[in-house]
Amino acid sequence: MADLLIKGATVLDGSGAPGVLADVAVDGARIVAIGNNLPAGRRTIDADGLALSPGFIDMHAHSDLQILANPDHAAKVSQGVTLEVLGQDGLSFAPIDDPTRSVVRRQIAGWNGEPDDFDFSWSTVGGYLDRLDQGIACNAAYLVPQGTLRMMVVGTENRPATRAELDEMKRLLADGLQQGAVGMSSGLTYTPGMFATTDELVELCTVLASYGGYYSPHQRSYGEGALDAYGEMVEVARRSGCALHLTHAVMNFEPNRGRGTDLVAMIDKAVANGVDVTTDTYPYLPGATTLAAILPSWTAEGGPDAQLERLQDPASRERIAHEMEYVGSDGCHGCVTDWNTIEIGGVKNAQLNSAVGRTVAAIAGETGAAPANVFFDLLIRDNLATSILQHVGHEENVRTIMRHSSHTGGSDAILVGAKPHPRSWGTFPRYLGQYVRELGVLELADCIHHLTGRPARRLRLTDRGLIRKGYYADLVLFDPAGVRDTATFDEPRQQAEGIPYVFVNGEPVIDEGHRTDTLPGRAVRRTDAVPGGAVRRTDAVPGGADRRTES
Repeated sequence: MADLLIKGATVLDGSGAPGVLADVAVDGARIVAIGNNLPAGRRTIDADGLALSPGFIDMHAHSDLQILANPDHAAKVSQGVTLEVLGQDGLSFAPIDDPTRSVVRRQIAGWNGEPDDFDFSWSTVGGYLDRLDQGIACNAAYLVPQGTLRMMVVGTENRPATRAELDEMKRLLADGLQQGAVGMSSGLTYTPGMFATTDELVELCTVLASYGGYYSPHQRSYGEGALDAYGEMVEVARRSGCALHLTHAVMNFEPNRGRGTDLVAMIDKAVANGVDVTTDTYPYLPGATTLAAILPSWTAEGGPDAQLERLQDPASRERIAHEMEYVGSDGCHGCVTDWNTIEIGGVKNAQLNSAVGRTVAAIAGETGAAPANVFFDLLIRDNLATSILQHVGHEENVRTIMRHSSHTGGSDAILVGAKPHPRSWGTFPRYLGQYVRELGVLELADCIHHLTGRPARRLRLTDRGLIRKGYYADLVLFDPAGVRDTATFDEPRQQAEGIPYVFVNGEPVIDEGHRTDTLPGRAVRRTDAVPGGAVRRTDAVPGGADRRTES
C-alpha cells in the first residue's frame, strides 16, 4: 500500500500536454504509480475538481538566509514552490571568507535581513548545501555568486583582475561546481561584480561550460542600454559555450516601453545561432532592490564604510545628486531617477518606520527637503539596509516576454522588510489566476510547463519537474477555477487562495490550506553519478575539471 493516493485529479504533468484525469500514488519521496482506479493509500485525497501539477520551481529567489533563519518559509511553500534557486545576482554567502562575509552581509541586508545570532558555520558551497540539508521547507539549488568571488580575490576596487586573480576565481568557481552548485550568477549593476570585463566573464563561463552549468546574469542595464546589455550576455554565452539564463528578463523604464518584442527577437536569433538561452520573469510591473543599489557605482569603491563617508561629504553628495537627477546613474540602469517611482519597502532602523510605503518624492514633499537629501538621509541612518520597490515596468513587455518559449517563472522575492514586494507571496498563483484564467495570456497546461518542466530542464534535473513514475513527489494540488494571489502592495504577506495541498519529497508542507511543521526539503546538487551521460570538457579549468551531470 502506498503512503498517499491522490485520486481523480486533472493531472497536468509539466510537459505542456493537456491535463488528464488520473490517480497518482506516492510512496516515500517518490511517485510510484499513475493511472486509473489505483488502490487506496494509507492516506487518500479525493481531488475531484482539482488539478495536480509538479511543484513550482522558483528560478530566482533571495531566500539564502531566510530559508534557514525562518524555516516555516510559508511565503514560498504556500504558493506551491517546491524548489528555489539561490545565490542570485552575484552576491551571496558561499564560497566566502570572514572579511568578505562582513561586507556582503551589510551590502545585501536589504535582501536577506541580518538575522540575530545567525550561525555562519560554513565557508564553502558544499558547507552551505550541507547546512540546507539539515532541514528546510522546500528544496534549494545554488548558483556560485561571481561578485562574491571577485570581492574575495580582487576586492572592491574598479580594476581588471590580474591573470593570477582570474585563475583563482576560476578555481573557486570550479570548487563550487564540484561541490554541487548548478551554475554561476552575476550582478552587473552591483559592486564589485560590475567591475568585471566581458573577457573576464567569458573566462569564468568557460568553467561553467566544462561542468554543464549555466550562467544567470543580472546584466549591466535594464533601462538605457538594456538591449546592448542583453547582447553582451549572449556574446559571453556564445564565446564560452555555456548555457545562458536571463534572469528577471524585463524591459523596464520609459525608454523601453513596448520593446519586449525586441528582446524576444534577440533571443530567437541567438537560439537560431546555437546559443542555449532561457529566461525567467515575475508577473508584476514594479521591481525591488536595495536603496543603495541605485547609487552610482563609483560611490561603492572601497566597501560600505567608504560609501557612507561619501554620502556625508558635501562635494560627493552634489556629484551624486547631479548624476542621478540629470545624467542617469549606472545604478539606476542609466536612467534619470524619478523619485516618484522609488517606494520604501523596508528599513532596519525602527526610527525610520514612517518612511515605509511612501515614495522618496512624497517624503520630500511633506518635509520640504530636497528628494536627494531625503535619499541620502535614509541611506545613512539605515546603514545602507533600506529596501525599495521601483515602479518602472510596462504591462505589454511583461506579457510579451511571458509568452515566449524560453520563459520560466522567478519571483525575485525579498522576504524581509515591513512591506516587501507582493511577489514574495503571490508570484505563482498570480500566473495561474490572473494571466491564465482571467487574461488568457497563457493556456493552463503551457503555464504549468513554464513553471515546472521547463525550469527543471534548465537545471538539468532528471527526476523533478514532471509527474512521472519514479520522479520525486514534489506536487501541487490546486483549484484552477479559484487559485489567485491575495498579496497586495499594501498587505503583501497574504497567503494565496486555491492551493490546499503542497508536497515536497512526498511530505505535505501545506495540508488543507495550512502550513505543517515538516521540513522535508534538501539541497539539490549537481552530481557526477546520474545516468544519462556527463559533460566532459577539461580544457577550461586550471588543472582540469571532473565531469558533471544532473542531480
